[in-house]
Amino acid sequence: MDNRSFNLVTGPWIKVLDRNTNLEKTVSLLELFDNAQQYRQLTGDMRSQDLAVLRLLLAILTTVYSRFDASGDMYDWLVVKELATNRLGVNQELFDEDDIEDDLLETWQDLYQSGKFSEIVGAYLKEYQARFDFFGDRPFYQVTSQNYDALVPEGKRIATGKGQVAVKQLNRRISESGNKPAIFAPKSGRFKNEMALDELVRWVVTYQNFTGVTDKTKILTDEKFSNSGGWLYRISPVFVEGKSLFETLMLNLVLVDAGNDATNYAVQKPVWEYASIQEYIDERKKMEVPDNLAELYTTWTRLLHIEWDDNGDPTIFSSGVPMFEADNAFIEPMTTWRFDKKTNDYRPALKSLRSLGISMWRNFGQYVKVNQADDIHEPGIVVWLRLLKDKEKIAYGKPLLLNSVGLIGDGNATSQLPAFEFADDMRMQADVLFDPEIQENWPTRIEDVISTTQAIGTDYYHFVSDIGKIRNVEVRQFAGKMSAKFYDRLNEPFKAWLQDLTGHDDREAKIKLWKQELSRILMMAVDEVMQSSSSRDITGIPDKKGILNIFTARNHLMYNVRTHLDR
Repeated sequence: MDNRSFNLVTGPWIKVLDRNTNLEKTVSLLELFDNAQQYRQLTGDMRSQDLAVLRLLLAILTTVYSRFDASGDMYDWLVVKELATNRLGVNQELFDEDDIEDDLLETWQDLYQSGKFSEIVGAYLKEYQARFDFFGDRPFYQVTSQNYDALVPEGKRIATGKGQVAVKQLNRRISESGNKPAIFAPKSGRFKNEMALDELVRWVVTYQNFTGVTDKTKILTDEKFSNSGGWLYRISPVFVEGKSLFETLMLNLVLVDAGNDATNYAVQKPVWEYASIQEYIDERKKMEVPDNLAELYTTWTRLLHIEWDDNGDPTIFSSGVPMFEADNAFIEPMTTWRFDKKTNDYRPALKSLRSLGISMWRNFGQYVKVNQADDIHEPGIVVWLRLLKDKEKIAYGKPLLLNSVGLIGDGNATSQLPAFEFADDMRMQADVLFDPEIQENWPTRIEDVISTTQAIGTDYYHFVSDIGKIRNVEVRQFAGKMSAKFYDRLNEPFKAWLQDLTGHDDREAKIKLWKQELSRILMMAVDEVMQSSSSRDITGIPDKKGILNIFTARNHLMYNVRTHLDR
């Protein structure tokens, strides 16, 4: 195994879907960036794995195009500060925040219009090719045995055999620890620990982003810390999906932080550009949020070392690395935020098993700032899209598909094993998402429509609660199940209504169309309940206001519905 090599720059490991053949293929980094326009999307083992790989690809692109324009020329306001390490810095004599923003946006536009990435990406990857070898002297997303033993306590070194993570735990489709078997896994028995090399690479990248906390080994630090879950576990992911992989990468390629002052330009520093593992760990011990996206996108949650036996089977050692806090980490563009009134901090608006059934559109205000309320903070990716639209880099009527993908933990603070993978989307045109109208702008009207829709949803919940009381069943369970079914019926029609909106629409006419569709879906749900009624439903039960039966419950529902729709 000592002479083995698998370089991610030239070796195939990323799964993509070909646009022409609709067939899946596995490609290298060079192939992907050379032909991204020919691929529809990433097609890895899970949607959440695709998100982790997407962020790795964006780290490469952000690093390259924040230094070089589309022609491959370094920006004249950058200088090489250290020749030995190629460390870059801003030339203060040529510094002008407007010029920097203009140059970066011009690079983005040139690439977007060309429809493909330029040769400078391949040149960069070849320069750092040694850092992308999965078995190299500095193995990709791993450390050598010497590095590992030097950074962990003596009692946790490799020779002790402690701190191991099985392949079946690395695989987030299984996530089986040594304590509890995963019964409904896609593999069984010994096959759970078998994995092809390209798949192992993808899962290593994914594991660093969606790490649980079942492993207890930590690196040596002066101050105590707790092992943290992966960074993507700690945010509420949102990104843009394009018609091709090239467009997806471009729309998520944030070259200008429009939410901050442009003077905060920071040189990108992905993990592989650190001079040594020790230097990277020293930086992480500070527990400071990275000041650049490439470093954030390639953040390690664990120090991993892989031992290979003569049969080519891996033994994986894992040790926790100090993690920075997610509060107010606004450099992260791919998350929604919620305001904590107790601490005055913004925190990622995380999904949980309890909120799993709530679709993106119902939280529209978390994704798009509807008003100027102080407690709303837009995702950075939405701020970036608004900048592209305002600067006329994307078309006025450009369809934009916001995607939300991720894993939800099991709710156990001592494990945080994946319990569910969610995926949702919301498509709107740019002129709707960023409508400049002051009085009648679409985001404000959409939020009003959603409020009305959810009021009707609440009316229906009270109706089925009354039915549950009449039938003498567990009311919350019955009403919750019926309410979830009602919203399931609303999801696709509402998303279709959103997608059909344009900046030139008669707002009232469009809103009236949705209210008609909402009424139709509601009546269909109510009719199903009425048709399943029994003699007990008709006779009813005593109530504070008289007799509660299925007819009085329906009358009460319709009164509330008319009130909310008329409002």
